[in-house]
Amino acid sequence: MSAHVHVQTHDSTTGFTGITATTATTATTGTTGTGRKSAGTTARISRASAVSALTLAAVTGTVLAPGAASEAQAATARSKALSVAAAQKGDPYKYGAAGPHRFDCSGLTLYSYKKAGKTLPRTAQAQYNKTGRVSAAKRAKGDLVFFHSGGSVYHVGVYAGSGKVWHSPKAGSVVKLEKIWTKSVRYGRVR
Repeated sequence: MSAHVHVQTHDSTTGFTGITATTATTATTGTTGTGRKSAGTTARISRASAVSALTLAAVTGTVLAPGAASEAQAATARSKALSVAAAQKGDPYKYGAAGPHRFDCSGLTLYSYKKAGKTLPRTAQAQYNKTGRVSAAKRAKGDLVFFHSGGSVYHVGVYAGSGKVWHSPKAGSVVKLEKIWTKSVRYGRVR
């Protein structure tokens, strides 16, 4: 089996220069005497002096898109923050507390993201100001859910999916998973 990849790179003196890379799979006889065959891969690249990282990526099958690594890291942080928030289930609410065994609303989100390797400010409003806006249609598990009245954010939690949020609601309550009870919410993504 062989694959043929044609990649164009820009050469400032001659304009665009085409580079063709061909990969081929070959079978060779093993030296064990069993008659089994092992597969090897060879790559032939014309004009080796013009080979770029993009060409190597095409030959090896590895392609890195700009920003892909940072988006993958953000998704991993969201996932970890969600797991941390869920692990605090049943911990009591305490005003001004940011863990590890008592939380207010923004203390829970701060703690969850800190464990995921991200830094957030202390209050719900400051967290809202620091995060990137995400529409309800594009929200993802681990995004922050900001509850607001007018222009002021008064509560925050970690989006759990299916219209639910992990949060530390109020004095006398505990960290819990609840259905989002209002449409007065905005979503923020920690970067």
